[in-house]
Amino acid sequence: MPLAVGSKAPDFSLKSKAADGLKDVKLSDYAGKQVVILFFPLAYTGVCTQEMCDQTAGLGEYEKLGASVLAISVDSPFAQEAWAKANNIKVTLASDLNKTVTKAYDVLFPMLAGVGDTAARAAFVVGKDGVIKYVEQTPTPKDLPNFAAIKTALSS
Repeated sequence: MPLAVGSKAPDFSLKSKAADGLKDVKLSDYAGKQVVILFFPLAYTGVCTQEMCDQTAGLGEYEKLGASVLAISVDSPFAQEAWAKANNIKVTLASDLNKTVTKAYDVLFPMLAGVGDTAARAAFVVGKDGVIKYVEQTPTPKDLPNFAAIKTALSS
């Protein structure tokens, strides 16, 4: 079961590929802002690509709601960067290669398609105070989160 609504969101520091090399992405960098954290299983898969392309198209809507979007997978930051470039993905991607954040948020998906443990598809809304306001882990990796409910949580 993922972390519950009302829980303090665990801080983390993950690597993200930037134009000038790797950079650290920390939840604490977003202090005082709302953050949507999207866990997704793997880059270069159909559902994940569609999800991140759709979220890229909707980034302006999140900005109007005063929120940033951060997507986390167990892919390396280099694979994430190549995938983002190939698909024009503008959502901030962070690598949880060691699965520490995936485990801390309790959204580890064991043995996806027999290839190994990945992040489950899950969404968290973290409020300005660092407390989780919304949680959803989808029934299967093929299902997408309820983005209307996420936006409702952001506007409340």
